[in-house]
Amino acid sequence: MSSQGETSPKPEQRRSSVAVAHPELGGAEDAAVLAKLGYKQELRRNFTMIEVFGIAFSIMGLLPSIASTLSYSIPAGPVGMVWGWFLASGFIFIVGLAMADLGSAMPTSGGLYWWTHFFASPATRNPLSFLVGYSNTLGLVGGLCSIDYGFSLMFLSVIVVANDGNYTPSNGAIYGVFLACVICHGVLASTLSRVMGKLQTVFVIMNFVLIFATIIALPVGRAMNRNSGSYIFADTENLTTWPTGWAFMLAWLSPIWTIGGFDSCVHMSEEAANATRAVPYGILMAIGSCWLFGFILVIVIAGCMDTNLSNILGSPFGQPMAQIYYDAVGKQGTLGLMSLLFIVQFLMGLSILVAASRQSWAFSRDGALPFSKFFRPISKKFGYIPLRTIWGCVVLAALLGLLALIAPAAAQALFSLAVAGNNLAWGTPIFARIVWGQRKFKPGPFYTGDRLSIPIAWTAIVFLVFGIFLSMFPVGGPNPTPATMNYTVVINSAVWGGALLYYFIDARKWFTGPKITINTDDLTEEQAEAIRDEGLIVNGLEPVHGSGEEATVGAGRSLGRDEKNTSVVS
Repeated sequence: MSSQGETSPKPEQRRSSVAVAHPELGGAEDAAVLAKLGYKQELRRNFTMIEVFGIAFSIMGLLPSIASTLSYSIPAGPVGMVWGWFLASGFIFIVGLAMADLGSAMPTSGGLYWWTHFFASPATRNPLSFLVGYSNTLGLVGGLCSIDYGFSLMFLSVIVVANDGNYTPSNGAIYGVFLACVICHGVLASTLSRVMGKLQTVFVIMNFVLIFATIIALPVGRAMNRNSGSYIFADTENLTTWPTGWAFMLAWLSPIWTIGGFDSCVHMSEEAANATRAVPYGILMAIGSCWLFGFILVIVIAGCMDTNLSNILGSPFGQPMAQIYYDAVGKQGTLGLMSLLFIVQFLMGLSILVAASRQSWAFSRDGALPFSKFFRPISKKFGYIPLRTIWGCVVLAALLGLLALIAPAAAQALFSLAVAGNNLAWGTPIFARIVWGQRKFKPGPFYTGDRLSIPIAWTAIVFLVFGIFLSMFPVGGPNPTPATMNYTVVINSAVWGGALLYYFIDARKWFTGPKITINTDDLTEEQAEAIRDEGLIVNGLEPVHGSGEEATVGAGRSLGRDEKNTSVVS
């Protein structure tokens, strides 16, 4: 971190030092866009638009995610599965539109906390940016934990099926498989960087192979026992002690958790070619694909599953999807499809580790993470990647995964940690933009328009807040026992409360947010005036309002840090 008294280079000197990309890293146009946001190009831009879409779609891992969250949707019956998916996915697409507006305008790896800081009011920008950065970082690591925990359960369910249900894995065995999976992801994310973009295409193909195999196998296997259309689209169940309407709402947790990796497009911004278009279209293509194909999948599953839903949820195989496969295609078919399922789940974990490491690196670049100086360097030897944050995320995931040793209810909190943590991180910059920063917003190539952008943003905010509260309810019903308690409220309160406590006790003394160096040549007079009114220090603009302290802090973070902070380790 640079000190307030540090001498800053002249604006024109700084621009020339950051706007030119190293030939190995990417084109000058993308480097210039990034320079306007205050950063020099340090990561290699080897992701096309399709590959940016691919990493988000791979993280979502449509069918494995649906399989991992059937315990949320099945209790509400076919109506909860089918219409819960359709409605929740529609709202998630609206969230994606709101984020796409921001991602096209300001594509940077730390986008969520960067946007929050830029748009929030002077009094709130530093603590809110700090909170969003930690919530998003831990939300992504929580997503890694939940994906790899789901992999562990699926992998072990194959062993259970192979032994005809005569094997029950212990919590220790579940954690052992989980830990091995996380470490493998760390190794692969470290060594495959040069082909990681190309691998996303392979991962997408694998996802669609599994999707179409399931869409074909289940109806064929259940040809004599398929359920009617009225059952699929109109039958309501309630296997919880909540009211039936609320059981239907809890079924929304399945699509909310499944379609939850689209912000990875933002975190890959600095590795994407033509990022101002690749990021927004990657977000919308990923959400739209999951909305459509997920709707088809849940219809097929509802049409082919046993109507005695308790048999599915209480399956001796430990996985509802394993029981659904078993009823349709028998033991051998189940072993084949479940093996393909856990392979795709494994690929999901690799993709989200890549995204989580980029967010962690971006946050350490601005000095916000503990040991930021250690995590900050980029490894040239391994292909211009943040090697240390990859392994930092691996270690943190391994520690959080210890919840699996306590009880299944505690382990389930890993799923909700990703939902609640990311919902807060997604909603805060959208809220900051429309409440405090709309006058400063300069649209990128993708924009929903002046008439639609604000209503879309408000709808997204309301849905995200609802999703946070939804993720904290015990799934089975009110008056939970320690074994059925939803510990998300405990974990997320610790994350959010701890981040704010850390900020107000210590970080407020040195955390000044990300660097703000928007290129004034691209600003309208109204936008320039709005920035002056905020007291932000930007190249080429003199502040009119704002305290001296704010101006000084702004100058300290706006200029003169790139050359000092650029670290590459071989």
